[in-house]
Formats: sequence, C-alpha cells, structure tokens
Amino acid sequence: MTNPNAKRKMSVSSNVDDQNDDVDDILKEQRREITEAKALFSDNDLAFNLQMEEAITASISLNPNVIPSPTLNDAVLHEDDDFDYTALLLDDVERLDQERRDREACENLMREMKKELDCRIHDQKVASEISNIPDVEWEKYGDNFEKPYVSSAAAGSSSSNGGELGLVNGEGFKVYCKGVVSEEMIREMKVVVGGIGVAICDFKDNVIFEVSKAAEVGLVKSAQGVVILEIKAIIEGLNAALSLELSRITFYCDDFMIYQYLTGRVQPSENMIATLVDQVSHLLKEFTDCQPMLVTRNDIKFAFKLARNAVVSQITWNAEPDKGKKSLKETCMICFEDKDVGQMFSVDGCLHRYCFPCMKQHVEVKLLNGMEANCPHESCQSEVSIEDCGQFLDPKLVNIISQRKKEAAIAVTEKVYCPQMRCSALMSKSECLEYTKGFFVGADKSGARKCMKCKLFFCLSCQVPWHYNVTCSDYRRSNPYARAEDAMLDSLAKQKLWRRCMMCNHIIELAQGCYHITCRCGYEFCYTCGAPWKNKKATCRCRIWDERNIIYARR
Repeated sequence: MTNPNAKRKMSVSSNVDDQNDDVDDILKEQRREITEAKALFSDNDLAFNLQMEEAITASISLNPNVIPSPTLNDAVLHEDDDFDYTALLLDDVERLDQERRDREACENLMREMKKELDCRIHDQKVASEISNIPDVEWEKYGDNFEKPYVSSAAAGSSSSNGGELGLVNGEGFKVYCKGVVSEEMIREMKVVVGGIGVAICDFKDNVIFEVSKAAEVGLVKSAQGVVILEIKAIIEGLNAALSLELSRITFYCDDFMIYQYLTGRVQPSENMIATLVDQVSHLLKEFTDCQPMLVTRNDIKFAFKLARNAVVSQITWNAEPDKGKKSLKETCMICFEDKDVGQMFSVDGCLHRYCFPCMKQHVEVKLLNGMEANCPHESCQSEVSIEDCGQFLDPKLVNIISQRKKEAAIAVTEKVYCPQMRCSALMSKSECLEYTKGFFVGADKSGARKCMKCKLFFCLSCQVPWHYNVTCSDYRRSNPYARAEDAMLDSLAKQKLWRRCMMCNHIIELAQGCYHITCRCGYEFCYTCGAPWKNKKATCRCRIWDERNIIYARR
C-alpha cells in the first residue's frame, strides 16, 4: 500500500526540481537573447559607419576644395562608446544565477545539518534506551536489538505527523549569543571594531551551528554600541535557530540590563534599543518555547570566542615590536582578550586567572542569583573571596555581601544585634558573651553584653542599652517603650494581627496556610493564641486552618 505522505513529498520534490529547471532555461534564454542583441547592434553599427564613410567620400569628391574636419570625422567614424551595456546585462544575469546557486547550496547545507542533528538525537535516545535495559535481558535479546535511523523521506511521514525528523522539535537547544566591541591600538592609532558570535548547542553543549561575523562600523561607534551589538547578536542567534527549524530553545545573556529589557521588567529609553527589543519579542513568538536566561560570561564562552575571532579578523596587526616599550600581556580564557598582567585576577586556592571585567560580571551574576561565586574554570570548586574582589567590585557591594555571608554563617538562635541606633552590629551570642566576660563580672548571669564594634554595653534580654542597678522587669514597667519606633512597631503589629515569637522575639506575619507556625529559630506555636506546639501537636483548641487561606493560596 502506497503512503500518501510519501507521494506528497515526492510531488513537492519534483515540483522544486521542475522550478529549478525552468529557472535554468530562462537564464539560458536571456543569455542567448542578450548575445544576439549585442551581435545585431554591432552589425548595425558597422553598417552605419560604412554608410557614413561613403557619404563623406562622395561629398569630398564633389567639393575638393573643402577640407574635412578631423574632429567631425573622428566624432562620426570613431565614436567613443566604451561603456558596454550588454556586458552589464550579462553580468547581472550571471550574478542572479550565482545568487540562486548559493541559495540552493545554503538550503541543501541546512537540510543536511537538520538531518544530521535529527540522527544525533535518535542515536542519543537509542543509547539511553539501551542503557536502561537490564543486563539479564540484554544478554538474552541484545543481539536482536536494532533501531536504525530512518529519515523522514524514507519513513514517508512529515515531522508534524511523528516522523523521525520531528525529533528536533521535541528537544531543547541552547543558543549562546555575544556581541563584542573592542578598542585596539594599531600603529599608534585607536581603532574601534566589533564582532558578533553565536553558538547553537544541544542539551549536552555539543556545538551544532556557529556564526562569526563582523559588526557594522556605525553600530560599533554609536553611544550605545555595546548594548546594540549584544541585542543584535541575540537576533542573529534567534534567526539561526529559526533557519534550523528549532522550536524549543533557551538563549543565554550575560548582561543584566539587557536581560531586564528582554523580560519586560525595564523599558529601554533609546529608540534604537527599543526597536531591537521589539524585534526580539516578535522573534520569540515564532518558537514553541523560548526563554532568556542570565548567566555568567564563562557560560557563553562558545559565543565569546566566535565574537572575538570576528574582531581579530578585522585587524591587521603590526608585526614590528614597540620601540622601547615592554608590557607583559596575558590572555583571559573567557573573553580571549590580551590584558595587562596587572588587570588579571587570580583565584585563591586554584590560581586560575581571569581579567577584571569578566570576574566582575561573573561575581555579580552569581550574587544576583543568590549563589556563592566559585572559580569560573570548568569543574573548579575554589571559592572566590568577596574581600579580594575589592579590586573590581563597588566597595559598598563588598560590604553588603560580607555582611550577608556573616549573617548566614550565624545560626538564627545565636544572632544578636547591637541596640545602639548608630551601630546595629551583628554578633554571635556566644562570641559576644566571651568578649564581655573580660569587662563585666557575672555577665552570663546578668545578661549584660558589650558590643564588639561600638564597645557600649546593652541588655541581651531587653535589647536596649544597659540599665545599671535596675532589673529587666522593673525596666520594662518603667519604660514600656524605650524608643518611639518600638511603640510604632507594636501598634502596627496589633493592627495587622502579627505575632511575636516567644523564643526569639521576632515578629511573624501569616500570609497563607495553616495556623501552625514554625519560626526560623525552630520554635513552634499557634498563630491564633501563641500557645506552643509540643511533639508536633497543638496544646490549644484553636482552629488549625481557615478555608479562606486555602482558597487564597490556590489562587
């Protein structure tokens, strides 16, 4: 029984071949007509010149005293007509034919690439299927196992109907995009060049398609050249993915602001950038699933190297050494640029070295994702010390991250903050106690603590400056609200029905869920009345949940 899909494919293929033959016939006919027209024009021109020579000769014989003007004769007999229009037409025909052949070669190449990619996916699926077969079954039936790759044409089914070529549509691919703008000193002249790199990989990061091209000079020299070139690279990568008919992709970006543009969180103010972002948005609709992802520069090294190669290809380097100038250069293995040794950062522990801009971007992206920054080198787990990043990070950011790491290192039940308004230093209770014992006798019994930063005493129980010769209960009765902001917070907590943990005094708000609260210090209690929970059971008779909270959570 003949497959109708196979017939349809054979019909389409034959139609394409017939169209190509028709184009070839038309081009041949045009060449023949232009050549005949050129020959006819040449014959007519020769006949005209002969007639003019006979007329001039007859005129001279009738009037021998008239001297013919050489300028006139030259203008008539030797007309200057160097421009060959027929040759121009023939060149246009040849150029059209060459463009057609190039387009066909490109389409055939893309077709072969898609077939190879589909075959690779098939092989990976078969390998995974074989690895999941138990050894006992494989010993019995392994010799009979076979699942060869069948192309869509041989299978007689289209990708939309579940053919083998449809495997590409079911897989997710990675698109790495990068635009690079570089200033190079060539023979004591500053040259600004740009390049675009795109690498399309499968889910195992095997490169299947590459693009490396020079950027337009106008884009590179514009005020927002770097941002424009980055978005241009993304557009180039999305178009390449569409040409490969990939339907599910994730494209990677290492610029936080561009990531904000593409996700719609920030609207670009420049018209050129806004136009390019809109173009990206339209391209995203062509895919079944297409998501941007913010990553570090090291994660897009495929595209970075291609973009750098495009930059280098535009530069003619001076082979002569600089006169009297000696500078040590080192190549960064992320951006592949030659940097001064003083502009390279060395990671403690592994001694891998990268340039300051790449390390700055790497550390910032990791911190934005709430992760610790490790060495960018593949499989290297050496931690990047935030304190050492002061060479390229903002000092305020370094202080904030150091403080956060310190907070994360101290257990919740061990944290204590200095109540002094101008200090608020974070300390560990045990460390603060040991520090206070050197200045205060009986500190562990009295609750007095000395801040390790501002050196002032405070009460650990009341969280106020130390009240000398006054017990905590007497102090609370005489000073229910030692500070106005405490009274405001307590009033707001009563208004919002917030609850305070009896163990660590932290205020807790129930947004949704049941009334069984587990504080970050580990203490469990009822949100309605504050009664403690013991052995995962309530000690009160309050309702455990409210239906409205469940509905709210479901919404």
